[in-house]
Amino acid sequence: MYDITTYIKIFTTLLAIVNPLGAVPVFLTLTSSNNESERRRIVLTASISVALVLGLSALVGQMMLNFFGISIASFRVGGGILLLLMAISMMQAKQTQAKHTPEEEKEAEEKESIAVVPIAMPLLSGPGAISSIIIYTDQSFHPVHVSLIIIIGILIAVITYLSLRVAIPLSRMISKTGINIITRLMGLLLASIAIEFISIGLLELFPGLARSRT
Repeated sequence: MYDITTYIKIFTTLLAIVNPLGAVPVFLTLTSSNNESERRRIVLTASISVALVLGLSALVGQMMLNFFGISIASFRVGGGILLLLMAISMMQAKQTQAKHTPEEEKEAEEKESIAVVPIAMPLLSGPGAISSIIIYTDQSFHPVHVSLIIIIGILIAVITYLSLRVAIPLSRMISKTGINIITRLMGLLLASIAIEFISIGLLELFPGLARSRT
């Protein structure tokens, strides 16, 4: 019933969207004036926030759609388009505006605490990650399925913690070019997943499309 490959795909998708390695340069910029102790607190708070955002999205995401009267098919298309835009930016090695804007980054530099906003949200667990969690949770509302997705969110948060915790030595080991290559590969993977979301959503909205192909 619970195919391991399905959850590997969910994990890979979320890892590509959150992209902790891609967030390292922005994290270093935002925390340039912080000492090591302050950076540790920021990383811990940001990682916990990522886990909470992803977990809450799995638990209450569908209720939010129902409240606003949004069908999951429409949400698949909208979420797929958002992921596709993110993927295009990633393949160009750019930070997508859907995650954060230069204005938010500038404002963050003036804040005492930047762990939750903008690092945890929207830089890491932004609209793309939230929409993907909701779409995957909709596949089954069985407690085991939802629990596994929450566990995946926690694993993503742990990887985020490890990536940001070693951000400074990591930036020395992996050049900006290396990070860009990884980001482009993640973007290519994300683009394929985005197209899948859009195509499934369109087939649900317009069943005639499937019949016209036969």
